[in-house]
Amino acid sequence: MKKFLAIALTLASVGFTASTAEAKAADPSNSFGVAPALKAAPAAAQVWRNRNRRARVTTRSRLVRVGRRVYRETYQIRYMPNGRTSTRLISRVRVR
Repeated sequence: MKKFLAIALTLASVGFTASTAEAKAADPSNSFGVAPALKAAPAAAQVWRNRNRRARVTTRSRLVRVGRRVYRETYQIRYMPNGRTSTRLISRVRVR
């Protein structure tokens, strides 16, 4: 009985979805049969291009020896969209 109900509900939902998909009106401006999602692609590409224009920031650390002392320096590197980089020292801690 449960299998019968499950199959009946599945077929009813498929039939309902198919009927609503067929009832959709055709776009009169779409004379070449191009999908509406393909028309919106340039706007999505524009958003992606603007997203890539942000500066990328990474944090690195390294060991630096000054005389007999050793320091761990943590610094931030910012990669600008125009190709430049800027480095900023965040912390310097003596290790040995």
